[in-house]
Amino acid sequence: MNAEVFVDTNIFLYSIDDSAAAAEKREVAREILQTELWGWSVQVAAEFFVNATSPKRSFRLATDLANSLVETWLCFPTADINTSIVRNALAPHRRYQTSYWDSAILATAKQLGCHTVYSEDLNDQQNYDGVTVVNPFRRIIATK
Repeated sequence: MNAEVFVDTNIFLYSIDDSAAAAEKREVAREILQTELWGWSVQVAAEFFVNATSPKRSFRLATDLANSLVETWLCFPTADINTSIVRNALAPHRRYQTSYWDSAILATAKQLGCHTVYSEDLNDQQNYDGVTVVNPFRRIIATK
């Protein structure tokens, strides 16, 4: 169960955001999901489902559609949260002062064999003990 890149929740959310303001990010997110050898975790799956179905979102998905997407994406390498992940998340949490949840993503990416995490939530281009975070939207942000 290995992957080359780990995909964070915001990539999945942009892939379904049909607003005009998110058009460029949607295109980038969909490209990642269609072309990369990616993996994710049950943590990210849960975050996606909660956020995608939230009434606070303008692009809120129906529960059945969000469930269908999660089921489809579960065909990709998916890491469970287990005691090893919890323990391995504590070191980057202390060392880099990241949130526990972001540290769990870094630990999970490492467990899946990923050297890259696509996310806009952590420091772009920072290497966290062998896992580098890449903000795939940085070129969009830089041109605005």
